[in-house]
Amino acid sequence: MGCKILNLLLLIFISNIAVSYAERCRTYTFSSNTTYASCVSLPVLNSHLHWNYYNTNGTVDVAFRHTGSTMYQWVAWALNIRGSGMINAQALVALPTPNGSIEAYTSSVEGNATTLQRSALSFDVPAIRAERVGGDVIIYATLVLPNGSTNFNQVWQVGPVTNGVPATHALDTASRSSIGMVDFSTSQTGAGGSVDGSRQRLKNTHGVLCAISWGILMPIGVVTARYMMKKKKRPWFFADDKVEKKFGFYFHVTIQTIAYVLGVAGWATGLKLGGASAGSTHKVHRNIGITMFVFGTLQVLALKMRPKETSEFRTCWKFCHRLFGCLVIILSFNVFIGLDILDPIKKWKSAYIGTVSTMAAITSILEIATWLM
Repeated sequence: MGCKILNLLLLIFISNIAVSYAERCRTYTFSSNTTYASCVSLPVLNSHLHWNYYNTNGTVDVAFRHTGSTMYQWVAWALNIRGSGMINAQALVALPTPNGSIEAYTSSVEGNATTLQRSALSFDVPAIRAERVGGDVIIYATLVLPNGSTNFNQVWQVGPVTNGVPATHALDTASRSSIGMVDFSTSQTGAGGSVDGSRQRLKNTHGVLCAISWGILMPIGVVTARYMMKKKKRPWFFADDKVEKKFGFYFHVTIQTIAYVLGVAGWATGLKLGGASAGSTHKVHRNIGITMFVFGTLQVLALKMRPKETSEFRTCWKFCHRLFGCLVIILSFNVFIGLDILDPIKKWKSAYIGTVSTMAAITSILEIATWLM
């Protein structure tokens, strides 16, 4: 009964995680009910950029959103049309005031010692405002894009406020990595000041490998073990219980082995990507991935240490094998965290959610049929 309850709770848990992580950026509801055609979750500092580009007049409406902000932090987002870093950045700044409101203004950054003084930018900003919604600080602005271009380097940053004045931001890895590019017309973004095609391909490879291995094949292997490797006869595939159990065993081992090999490849590409991924979300994703790899490796080693059915250690081995298997499946929600970081086009997220939902539905049917039988 405990395993049955755990299965149902797992289905509910995965479904909730799927909705939460797959749609967090694109379905965010702004207080004014404004909708934006494009949105990207930036790789560090818990930030998101939303925008609407208007080709007819070369303007763009942007909403830069920083989550988890405090009352004592300034927030800024900028375009740099002459470089790729902070120097010469044309910034939109949100500064908290003593009365608890948020003030928005523009600042042209001329040097490293800037305190984000108020100044005009090298391009027009017809409208700018900011607001705090819960723990989010959002800067809204309309930009007249310079020189008819749509592709720019971008910078974003968060820092403390001292005596009502923006102070120097932190110099940790995340803060140093908060640069990239954005193309308002194509909705392309990239890290490190330009679009790195090879790195993006590596990200895509990592995502596909992990989604297939940890997110699809591993759960299929677990379902096989639960519904085909039972002593009690049940009419799933074969009339003979022994034949069904033997087939289920080899199918389970084959699927899990393929899943593990693909998972190791995905884990390796993740380690290669990890050096330049410094955001808090990336760290959580990485740590969960390492934990899954350890548990998955223990499962593979367990096959070599599998005692005979007559052994007194058989019951203990079964318990540990099932425990680590359940932990791997529960931690597979890490795929949704990865999707949120990678931010692929909607159809790929929808395809994965549809696959997981279908698997959950089939498992539910099998579980109900098992109870009835």
